[in-house]
This record gives sequence, C-alpha cells and structure tokens, in this order.
Amino acid sequence: MSPRKITRSSSTVNTPHLPEPRRPGRRTGRLPAAVTGLGAAVACLAAAVVPASATGAASAGPEPVVSRGVTIPAFYNPPAQLPSADGALVRTEPLPLGLSLPGLDGRRLPGTATRLMYKSTDAGGGPVAVTGAYIEPAAAWKGGGSRPLVALASGTMGQGDQCAPSLSLQNPLTIGEGTVSIGYDNLAVYRFLAAGAAVVVTDYAGLGTTDRLHTYVNRVDEGHALLDAARAARSVTGASVTSASRVGLYGYSQGGGASASAAELQASYAPDVNLAGTYAGAPPADLTEVMKGIDGSALAGALGWSINGFAQSDPSLEAVVAANTNDVGKAALKDTSTMCVGDAILGYGFTNSKKWTASGKPIADIIAAEPKLQAILAQQRIGNLKPTAPVRLATGVQDDIVGHKQARQLAVDWCRKGGDITYEAVLLPNLGDKLLTNHLAPLLADQGSAISWLTDRLAGRKATSNCWSMPVQP
Repeated sequence: MSPRKITRSSSTVNTPHLPEPRRPGRRTGRLPAAVTGLGAAVACLAAAVVPASATGAASAGPEPVVSRGVTIPAFYNPPAQLPSADGALVRTEPLPLGLSLPGLDGRRLPGTATRLMYKSTDAGGGPVAVTGAYIEPAAAWKGGGSRPLVALASGTMGQGDQCAPSLSLQNPLTIGEGTVSIGYDNLAVYRFLAAGAAVVVTDYAGLGTTDRLHTYVNRVDEGHALLDAARAARSVTGASVTSASRVGLYGYSQGGGASASAAELQASYAPDVNLAGTYAGAPPADLTEVMKGIDGSALAGALGWSINGFAQSDPSLEAVVAANTNDVGKAALKDTSTMCVGDAILGYGFTNSKKWTASGKPIADIIAAEPKLQAILAQQRIGNLKPTAPVRLATGVQDDIVGHKQARQLAVDWCRKGGDITYEAVLLPNLGDKLLTNHLAPLLADQGSAISWLTDRLAGRKATSNCWSMPVQP
C-alpha cells in the first residue's frame, strides 16, 4: 500500500495511488494505522465566527490549502528547509486575538500575540515544522522574579488544519463546510495572562502545518513540540521571557498527555528549559486502556485520528490497517483526517469500531492479536521515566473517556520512581456514560486549582508531594 497524498479541499479527501513530493498547498498523510485516542470537546468561549474560506490569505503557492471549506493562511505552509536547532524560529507574524480590548496604556488586553512557526524533532528523529502562538501579557507579573512562561498544550482539537489552537486564538469559533472548532482552552490562556505570566501555545506536529497529518497522541511528537515552543518563545521580538525564566507546562486531556510526556522528556531533550512545574489533567498515559473508553463514545471519531497519526509516523502500519479495515472504515479514516472535535461528534459520535473492521471485531481485539500494534502502544506509555520537576496530576473519578484508573496509575508509577507528585482525584457525580460530560466536567471544576498550583511553582514556591496519600485516595 503506497503512501497517500491528501489534498485538503472541502470535506473530501483525494488519494492518488502514487506518492508525490510535498509542496505548499498540499498535504502528505499516511493512512491508516494503530489505534486509540482521547477526549476533550466543547466548552467555553464563543466569539468571532469564521465563515467558510475566510480564515486567512490564500497560499503563496498555486494551491491554497482549504480544509472543509476553511482556507488555511499561507503562514502555515512550511519551507523546504528548516533550521538545525530545536526551538529555532522559522517565521513569525502578528496574531490578532479574537477576544481583546484596548488598554489604558495603548497596549491591547490581555496581551500582544505573535503567530509562530518553529523547528522541532519528531518521533522518528526527523525535523518538523510546528506552529503555535506566543502572547506577551499586558499585566505585570507580581509573583517575584522575572516574568515566567506557561507552555500550554491544548486538549483535543481534531486533525484538520483548521482546528489548530493558534487559529482558535484568532477565531474562537470557526465554522466551515461541515466543520466546527471551538477554542475552549483559550480560557486557561487568558487566566494565566491575567496573572502576568507569558503564554506560548503549541499546535503540535501537523495540526495547522500543511505538510503532514497531525500525529494525534504521539507522546514524543507532542512532548517535543511543547518543549520546543518554550524555547521558541525566548526568541520572539518583544518577548520579556528569557532562558532564565521559570517555565510551567499545562495541559488537559490530549494536552495532559503532552505536558506529562514533556515533563518526562525535559531532562534529556530540553535541559535548557527551566522547568518549575507541570500540570497534567486527565492524561492518556496508557493508550490501550484509553482506546476502550473512546470506542463507542461521543468522541469515537478520535480513533480515526489516532490511527491516521500513527500511520503517519510509521508507514509500515499501512498494510496492517488496510488488511483489518473494511470500506466503511477506510472511508471513515479519510473523513476524520480533516475533522475538528465538533465534526467528529456529529459525524461519528457513539460509533462502535466493529463497523470499521474487516472481521467485525472491535479494534481492541485486533490490537490484542497484533504484536506489532501492541508494541507501538507500549512505546507510547507515559510513566516509564521520572519527571524532574513537580507535577500536579488530576483526574476525574467518573471519567470514562480518558479512564480514571489509567491516569491514577501514572501518578502511582511516578511516585514509585521518586517523583514530586501532587495527585488530585476530582470527585464529581456520574454525569452520563460515554457522553464526554464525565471527561469535561473535571476540566472546568479543577481549572482554578490547577492554575493556582502552577502559578505558585512559577513564583518559586515549593511543592509538597502527596504520594503518601495514594493508598487512600480514589
């Protein structure tokens, strides 16, 4: 099965059989592969509605990238050559925030935003262009020391380029031809800015950038992208953060997995990042278990993003997936590759993966019978390395999408390795099985405490591990 080229045009995906060289305005995606996913869907923040084909200028090349009716700005087309250093800026431009106000001193509130493209290294060791955004806050930092930086990893946004978190900062609500994207993590961004901390947001590898598919829940790609975003922020013109600034990592759901992975990888990959603390909310640490929660849920479409993303990273998986998916499954993989969360819920909500497989068995059974797939998911397991800075890990006890037990196990694994871990079990009633409500409610219920905890770390206050409480905490 040859590599497939994806043309991001409207809501369809064309797949020539012969591989073509990458160029701006086209998208290289390798479909399909392994499995799993995670969640975080709609909530908060709706403002500027983006009509179809109105999100940015046309591509500099002959073929502007249009993903489900939304034109992707030419900024997101990576150049052929990238800098050698991880975190090095490729390009920047001003980014108008969708929600902002004029300040008394002439500066915009809550801050001045810059769109970024920077170089990172993917899981295969190759160079990759990643986009994101840096926001210099208008508020003063009052926590002591120089202004700190929060590197924020967004929760699940989707796999279409129009779903990129940096685009959602400009347009908190994007609507195209069969696509809906909501910048629900903008609320956390604005809360950190109000505290006087600078914020850098990563789009992750392939989300926004038009040269490849987003490698959804790939722990190495996401961890590297987040750490390199922190590096890139130092070089932004007008940025007040430096290499000496304390850095906090923040993320929930997919973002919680990214921040957890980055906390593990920081010592070896980015020792120059002055990591003060990490918040990992509802992290998908064990994808084998998370996949079971995703299957048949409101966010079942995330299975497609996972399969697409792992095949992007390892093309040898294409044959495995081709042999195990039926025509319905193959069509779903193509379709989900351009979707945002809202689209996936409407298009594939509560779908059972048995409908996608050639054998009629759920994907979990197929993985259990395929040693290659088991090995890939084992490589994605978070918890095998000790984070070098304090971590606050929170998980809702009723979470049935990104399962509570596997997230709690991550805290146990880190505690056993001697990590400085603050574990928080978020106690809420059952708000509906497989509806995403049990996954989303802890995001909102715990956000204030999470931000306060991380702000204390950025101010230099010492954390107190509660690993001793693990035997009695749910």
